[in-house]
Amino acid sequence: MVDVNLSEDEQVEALKNWWKENGKSVVAGIVIGLGGVFGWQYWNQHQQQVAEQASQQFERLTESVAAGSATAVTQAEAVIAQYEQSPYAVFAALNLAKVKFQQGDVEGAKEQLQWVIAKADDQSLQQIARLRLARLLLDQGDADQASSLIAQAPSDNFKGDIAELRGDIALKKGDRAAARQAYKEALEYQVSNSALVQMKFDDLAAAE
Repeated sequence: MVDVNLSEDEQVEALKNWWKENGKSVVAGIVIGLGGVFGWQYWNQHQQQVAEQASQQFERLTESVAAGSATAVTQAEAVIAQYEQSPYAVFAALNLAKVKFQQGDVEGAKEQLQWVIAKADDQSLQQIARLRLARLLLDQGDADQASSLIAQAPSDNFKGDIAELRGDIALKKGDRAAARQAYKEALEYQVSNSALVQMKFDDLAAAE
């Protein structure tokens, strides 16, 4: 720091000396500061471009899945590989699980659903994958593993669907009373397909 009490010549000399000692660090600080500003702008632009590219690829994927196109698998795999840390990868994996199931590759479908459960940051997406995987396990006759899987599910807005699945598992095991109670809970929690659950509940009530 320059002493304001020095004469003009002394101040000039002091400034020269100060610049020799500190000038490089000042310039470096300015460069780094400007680099940070422009670097941040570049990063934001880059992120936006990546998001737009991912969105376009995912849109093409959903169109392929809807059309039953053979390219859906490779498109989904590309989105997952390129944008693994983004929500697009999770949605792509859910779509890929659907395609693989339709193609008869149940194990492949299960792998994708397990990947979503492990990788998704969003709890709702994890729940969707968990419910679908539990359904696949139940369809394969593995009621115990399906039950174990949904037992790990946190309490959230999928309560009705989880309760319905518990009812299906109980029915598979021959426990009609537990199944009926689970269906009753599902209806109370506003399950997605309330008409179907009501039919299941009524069928069990009529059989008693």
